[in-house]
Amino acid sequence: MPNRPVKPLRVWLNPDHGPALAELPYDLVWATTWEEEANDFLAPLLRLPALPFIAWSDPRPRPEGGVFWKTPDIVTWAQGRPFAWIDDQITDADRAWVRTHHNGPALLHRVDPRTGLTAADFATLADWAAGQR
Repeated sequence: MPNRPVKPLRVWLNPDHGPALAELPYDLVWATTWEEEANDFLAPLLRLPALPFIAWSDPRPRPEGGVFWKTPDIVTWAQGRPFAWIDDQITDADRAWVRTHHNGPALLHRVDPRTGLTAADFATLADWAAGQR
């Protein structure tokens, strides 16, 4: 249908997650399809300041083997620095791609989109960061 309105993406947010993320020993960066708009729409709801964001390639990469399209741009952004990436679409294919193409430590942590971030996820992130010191 040509004039049918686009259904907006439904996003479930927990406002307590922003302060909890800010307490972690990371430099937070948006790696979302929202790009800079995450600072306008998501950051205020999460009580986060404006954050840097990854600007995605246009056209988007088309990696093979089931690798998520974000993976190459995230590795390019990281430039060999350690990074932790949280997403609901991370797979073992992405982990393998990062091991092959990234010269530094990386945690690719998949979060179940039905439950979102849990206390266990925050513990995993904190533990990984502690191991990088």
